[in-house]
Amino acid sequence: MMLMLVGLADQFSVFNVFRYITFRSGAALITSALIVFMFGPMIINSLRVRQGKGQPIRADGPQTHFKKAGTPTMGGLMLMTGILGSTLLWANLSSTLVWVVLMVTVCFGAIGFYDDYMKVTKQSHMGISGKVRLGLEFLVAGIASYLIMQTGPQPFSSSLTFPFFKDFLINLGIFFVPFAAFVMVGAANAVNLTDGLDGLAIVPVMVAAGAFAVIAYLAGNVVFADYLQVHHTPGTGELSVVLAAVIGAGLGFLWFNAPPAAIFMGDTGSLAMGGLIGAIAVAAKHEIVLAIIGGLFVVEALSVIIQVGWFKLTGKRVFLMAPIHHHFEKIGWTESQIVIRFWIIAVILALIGLSTLKLR
Repeated sequence: MMLMLVGLADQFSVFNVFRYITFRSGAALITSALIVFMFGPMIINSLRVRQGKGQPIRADGPQTHFKKAGTPTMGGLMLMTGILGSTLLWANLSSTLVWVVLMVTVCFGAIGFYDDYMKVTKQSHMGISGKVRLGLEFLVAGIASYLIMQTGPQPFSSSLTFPFFKDFLINLGIFFVPFAAFVMVGAANAVNLTDGLDGLAIVPVMVAAGAFAVIAYLAGNVVFADYLQVHHTPGTGELSVVLAAVIGAGLGFLWFNAPPAAIFMGDTGSLAMGGLIGAIAVAAKHEIVLAIIGGLFVVEALSVIIQVGWFKLTGKRVFLMAPIHHHFEKIGWTESQIVIRFWIIAVILALIGLSTLKLR
């Protein structure tokens, strides 16, 4: 639709507005939010009927979680419906990067959907085998990483950039593919581990999407990139439209996911959203900055790694329960306290990440 409207600009100057990424990003945000608001109740009712008992609740988890029994999962379907519908309407579909990011989003979402399906049908926390799931994720991420590397100018497209250093690059060559794949898979699973309380994951996802929308737009614009002395990454400006759609869909989803949640994001949504942000960080050459902006997700993932590793070594636990948000539940924080405080941390980290654009 966007290309058709731009084509009319020669006859009607008013249609020139559709050439601007900023306008289309705003339109994408509003459109994705409306899609989720409109179709959200229908999706929730359909999932509730099909899932019956809903997402299984961990027996060893906080006691307050048992009142959530029967809540349907796979809410990521709502997010992906809004994002895909809005992106297809407003993004420049001649952009290879847009299609690569959508591929990662849909494929990771499909992996998460099957995992959720297995858990719901078995009423167990054991979904797909961990090795199989990671294997599928790395396969998709590897293909996406190779396509991103081939899209940009060589050798820059296979190089690793560093915040605070305007000229320092490390050319990874073909090793860029496994590195970038690790970034995408790591981001997806970190968001997945964060998704444990009502509204906890979706707001940090929107915050990260907003930060990367700014980064992608500035890095994709040669004038702004030169002024800020960041590396110009051709074509990434268009990814701002996709990220705006993420924010809009996230706002719509939060309406239904706010406590008490009518639906959970599930692996369907968390893997899709994490993979999307990871793919855009790779495309925009800001992989290291992702660790800052997505620092909340990193801490959640590290808490699980530390807990498991230390328990295997000593038989003791570092945290009362991992991921770390459950630890705070165990020590007496209310769910709303944890969620809002984690949101605040996510905003602070995003601002720190954005500051790297100028501190060079």
